[in-house]
Amino acid sequence: MSEHESVQRQGPITRRGHARVRTTTDQRLLDSRGATEWVHEDPWRVMRIQSEFVNGFGALAELGPAFSIFGSARTSPDDPMYATAEELARRLSASGFNIITGGGPGIMEAANKGCFAEPGLSVGLGIELPFEQGLNKYVELAIDFRYFFARKTMFIKYAQGFVVFPGGYGTLDELFEALTLVQTKKVTSFPVVLMGKAYWTPLVEWLRNTVAFDGKISIDDLDMFHVTDDIDEAVGILLEASAKRSHAVDLRTELRTSADELPEQIAE
Repeated sequence: MSEHESVQRQGPITRRGHARVRTTTDQRLLDSRGATEWVHEDPWRVMRIQSEFVNGFGALAELGPAFSIFGSARTSPDDPMYATAEELARRLSASGFNIITGGGPGIMEAANKGCFAEPGLSVGLGIELPFEQGLNKYVELAIDFRYFFARKTMFIKYAQGFVVFPGGYGTLDELFEALTLVQTKKVTSFPVVLMGKAYWTPLVEWLRNTVAFDGKISIDDLDMFHVTDDIDEAVGILLEASAKRSHAVDLRTELRTSADELPEQIAE
């Protein structure tokens, strides 16, 4: 067999032809000579990525029920949306929910501030950026991330729903990430509430009249989110979805318990 045809296996990776390397993994590990740039390369980054997931899971595992709130970091405290975000978060916190934000200024600060005023835990998931943003003073539990995808996992995994206020690319990124996960049923019983009809209606109309009309999404996909200006309506949607989710979890637990007890009953 020629060198081009031979196969070189390195754990889960298979190399042929020009992809073959002349040294083994353990040989390179034990060789103390050579450059040290490897600590900045992809295989080493995997360890940092893993540590971000481990730290996030460890810090948030016992968080309890929570909602993630998104919106522009550029929203000023005198903007009506700031007051709306603060009051919405306060209401949710008073109802026994924790609040997760990106931990920055603007809408994030307003939501953390509202949560901080009531019993809920105010959580901020920061991100390393080329410009300094910093965590707002109302964050009680803070986790900083290097990688957006690790941070985004925490927003989804530990929340029972999203509230999205007017924002830019980052806000839209979180919104469409959530809608994609709902559409593909990666998450279930996951409400998405858009606050601010004047801001979101043009986007909804584009989705309806262009995206859905052109067959790129189903018209039913527009039912995956709710648009409102009303705090009472938003809170009602979120609490109702949370109650349904809790009921579904209780039902699954009951079914698993019954299944576990069945073999014992047969044995008796």
